[in-house]
Amino acid sequence: MTVTLADVAARAQVSPATVSRVLNGNYPVAASTRERVLRAVDELDYVLNGPASALAAATSDLVGILVNDIADPFFGIMAGAIQSEIGGPGGRAGGERLAVVCNTGGSPERELTYLTLLQRQRAAAVVLTGGAVENTAHATAVATKLRKLGEAGTRVVLCGRPPAPADTDAVALTFDNRGGGRELTEHLIGLGHRRMGYIAGPEERTTTRHRLEGHRDALAAHGIADDPARTVHGRYDRRAGYEATIELLRREPGLTAVVAANDTVALGACAALRDSGLRIPDDVSVVGFDDLPFSIDAVPALTTVRLPLADAGARAGRIAMGREEVPPGGIATIRGELMVRGSTGVPKGA
Repeated sequence: MTVTLADVAARAQVSPATVSRVLNGNYPVAASTRERVLRAVDELDYVLNGPASALAAATSDLVGILVNDIADPFFGIMAGAIQSEIGGPGGRAGGERLAVVCNTGGSPERELTYLTLLQRQRAAAVVLTGGAVENTAHATAVATKLRKLGEAGTRVVLCGRPPAPADTDAVALTFDNRGGGRELTEHLIGLGHRRMGYIAGPEERTTTRHRLEGHRDALAAHGIADDPARTVHGRYDRRAGYEATIELLRREPGLTAVVAANDTVALGACAALRDSGLRIPDDVSVVGFDDLPFSIDAVPALTTVRLPLADAGARAGRIAMGREEVPPGGIATIRGELMVRGSTGVPKGA
């Protein structure tokens, strides 16, 4: 015999409306009442009719998480933390949301396609992670999509991404990439470095620009010329770091430090330096960014800026589920922490 909503209400000794509120998570319910309803759901093995519920509600039980590359630990850590916050309590049969991770591969077109699909599915929430593409037409198109999602009742959260236009009501948790970039270069300058090569990420990414601006701010503050020949752009991967370092050494064999766009790029830089017969940090210092899990296990351990990726992702998940109150369009800036390790040292002759 099929268990009904009324059966759950009778077992929990509440009204059917209260059961509906608990299962849909769309209205405040006292903790003791919620616990009683969820216990009844478990005992009766009640299964919520998802499609019918979605038709009756403004949104479905779907949550979209957009990432650039799920194989990149930067995105994987955030996506995992977001997902951990969007399920029901203890995995019980009420309040769960189905997380769908959308891997854009860095494609602006695919990003827009996923936003359209999530809009059609009336997603309960959408979380966009990582930097944005610096293209006016694309930014306008994304803002339009976010605005339509918000108008349909979808909560939109940007995690590690610059704020969207205010009228989208999207909440933004932004990383202080500019401040972190400046702090890394300040650290190297403090050690005595003046001839520093910079391996930047893709030119069209906001993260790339902000981290590079921080580096240049530090150079300018100390009266060090920003030589364009000391900057090479590439992808956010190990191979790009390797190839860019070889190119930087070709352009200026006397470099004493390499500033990498992120930790993965820094690993490629370290490999290129070793293959070129150079020691780290005796001959050349290396710094990364993000403090991904492998960074402390590199040899030598990598000096980097730690971004609280898991904490940021978890907070984004709570906001997406309405469990942390943030005003529509609210913006919070998350600072990184300089982690000084063995990959940096005083340059020769300093």
